[in-house]
Order: sequence, then C-alpha cells, then structure tokens
Amino acid sequence: VQLQASGGGLVEAGGSLRLSCAASVRTFRAYSMAWFRQAPGKEREFVTVIRSQGGGTYYTDSVKGRFTISRDNAQNTVYLQMNSLKLEDTAVYYCAARQYWHVSYSDATNYASWGQGTQLTVSS
Repeated sequence: VQLQASGGGLVEAGGSLRLSCAASVRTFRAYSMAWFRQAPGKEREFVTVIRSQGGGTYYTDSVKGRFTISRDNAQNTVYLQMNSLKLEDTAVYYCAARQYWHVSYSDATNYASWGQGTQLTVSS
C-alpha cells in the first residue's frame, strides 16, 4: 500500500487544519488507518485510528474533542480534521495502514505501510 499524506502547513494556535492521506490500494475498506506524529526530539506517537470498514475510532487523550478522523472508502482517503490547535500539536504527521485490525492499535510496529509525513506547525 502506498500512502500519500498532504495538507500540513502553518497555523495559528486555536486554528484548524485538515490533513488527508490517499491510499493506492483496491481494498481500502479492509485497512485500518491511523495517524501518528513526531515532534522534534521526541518519539513517534499515536494520534488516532479508524478501523477497517469504518467502524470505530480511537484517540490519544491529548487530542480528544479536538481532532476527528474519518474515511471515504470511495476515494481511498482518510482525513484528520484538527481544531483548536495548540503549540504542542506541532509535529510531522504520518498516516499509516494495516489490514483489518490489531488490538495494539497505538503501536507503530503494527502498521505495515506509512506515508511520507506532512509538517504541521502551530504558531502563537
């Protein structure tokens, strides 16, 4: 699976941005899609995931109520709507994919495919 992430940019704190990740695979609906992020000097961390077939979403606590993951299976695309952005959201955001589901959905090693990353910078 090839993933192409886009939509990053420079946003003021409190603003919004939507990331997209397009997948080149015929059976997109069979893949669980996740977003991870990596801030400078920090390890890559789980942000959110949406299960294959569109059933169920999970978020890390720091983004609950602010970020929303969604998918369009007809367009083979997953989205990350980010609202009320904070300085600490600044990071490179990566989309990731794995077939079906894994209970350890926040573990990056359980994802076989990764996008190239898109930079989000939140300014004060």
